Amino acid sequence: MQVTLRIKRYNPERDREARWEEYQLEAEPTDRVLDLLNKVKWEVDGTLAYRRSCAHGICGSDAMVINGKARLACKTLVKDLRQPITVEPMYGFRVKKDLIVDFEGFFAAYRSIKPYLINDDPEPDRERLQSPEDRERFDDTTKCILCGCCTTSCPSFWANPEYVGPATIVNAHRFIFDSRDKGAAERLRILNARGGVWRCRTIFNCTEACPRGIEVTRAIQEVKRAILLGQR
Repeated sequence: MQVTLRIKRYNPERDREARWEEYQLEAEPTDRVLDLLNKVKWEVDGTLAYRRSCAHGICGSDAMVINGKARLACKTLVKDLRQPITVEPMYGFRVKKDLIVDFEGFFAAYRSIKPYLINDDPEPDRERLQSPEDRERFDDTTKCILCGCCTTSCPSFWANPEYVGPATIVNAHRFIFDSRDKGAAERLRILNARGGVWRCRTIFNCTEACPRGIEVTRAIQEVKRAILLGQR
């Protein structure tokens, strides 16, 4: 089948602003958008810039806006899209080149909530055990692959660069509700600050965008509730 692919291009070395470029490609209905991008880069225009790695929806590196929605290019099939297929860089981030955006602020926010187990108790002889019920409490938010789809879909993030964003809160949730962790109070204090959870307006864009099916809005609400109750 013939596919029309429109890509928003930007080269900081020569462009004052972004421009659209259109490509006519042969594709199969089961091809992914990543396959189309690869075809352009490898066969048509080698200057096209985008991130990719595992190509199986695990690493999250090829998140972009496809037909107006944040998605992973490696999981989005041609047959599920209307034409022309439009591809843009993620919203709310500074564009470095073409589909590559600056993730420095995103990962700085992620690091700010201390995304690792905090426990100063003496190390046990075996691993720190946890019941299935305790694990289930935060199981959903362990699925995050830090692709940024939830964050780029959030109007509060677009409007306020101080907002840590949904992905950061999801990863804080994963540890706040871990029964083995002792750092919940510190993380809740961080998220109770000006750029924390209260910037969320409960729009649900983040939940809809998550390629891993995480109930992002629910996780954010649970963190808000934990702050109000002063407990996890």
